[in-house]
Amino acid sequence: MITRSKLVEQLRDYQIRSQHKCPALTVFSPKPLLSTWTDVAVAIFWAVIFIVLLITSYATLYLKHYWVSFFVVCLGILVPIRLKFSRQSLARKRDRRLLLPLSM
Repeated sequence: MITRSKLVEQLRDYQIRSQHKCPALTVFSPKPLLSTWTDVAVAIFWAVIFIVLLITSYATLYLKHYWVSFFVVCLGILVPIRLKFSRQSLARKRDRRLLLPLSM
């Protein structure tokens, strides 16, 4: 059943999503929506970490340290995956909160 509070929440989410100035940063954000400047700063931090890992992997490949390069590439793959899981868990928590009965 669609309640008024759920409609209001969906409208608020739509308005926040429509105001995105930098949708590319949502890949590196641990939250599903970039609503504050703090969220943007955290997303920029994770993007910089990812770029540093990428450059480090290239440098270690150039210097022929293959095991170090393999480790750095694995870290570079795990960073976006971990952030994606974090976004999904926050979205599930938000949806679960909306599904509580109104009497609670």
